[in-house]
Amino acid sequence: MARKPDRDHAPTKSNRERIIDAVLALLAERPIEEIGFGDIAGRAGLTLAECRGEFGSVLAVVAAHMKETDRQVLAGQDAETGEESPREQLFDVLMRRLEVLTPHRDAIRSLVRSASRNPGLAFALNGLTVRSLQWMLTAANIGAAGPKGMLRAQGLAMLYAPVLRTWLDDDDPGLARTMAALDRGLARGARWAGLLEDIWRLAPSRCLPGRRRRRARDRGEEEVAA
Repeated sequence: MARKPDRDHAPTKSNRERIIDAVLALLAERPIEEIGFGDIAGRAGLTLAECRGEFGSVLAVVAAHMKETDRQVLAGQDAETGEESPREQLFDVLMRRLEVLTPHRDAIRSLVRSASRNPGLAFALNGLTVRSLQWMLTAANIGAAGPKGMLRAQGLAMLYAPVLRTWLDDDDPGLARTMAALDRGLARGARWAGLLEDIWRLAPSRCLPGRRRRRARDRGEEEVAA
């Protein structure tokens, strides 16, 4: 005779996971500005103390969700993609990211709407996005370390934003419109890359604060000597 599942030993979600799930569910119903920890605690079935033990703000919960999304995308990395060009790898990585996000499309649509009318939220979400995209660039074997990598990730964030908006309204199961938008965006990015490289090579000699200070000091000494 088959044994019935032992519900007492079924895997249960951690408080952290329950809070993230609650915030995503609430975002699908209302703007982030209207979500408080009282709402989150009630939806997650936790006390306020338990919520405070995990997170300090609603935005921190969103950041945790983005980190988990990064983890899932990186975990799905195919070793065979290393034979593809960096652009092809990046295309695959970003499409896999959108596939991971698909169950939470309503929540993301809500965040995008709120960010469009809240510059502070837009700035904060941009910072989180750039950090995530540095991981995506790394997964595609594209350098993302240091200030140069940050600049590259910020440029990718600018290309990714319209792709994300296309994805939010793409009802095709094959995501044909989204893939076309991403392909166009990466093509533009490839054209910009050369220009950014030229700007980066010029920047150190013109923009180092220490060098400016030394030049100002030298000019001052010359004037005193005269």
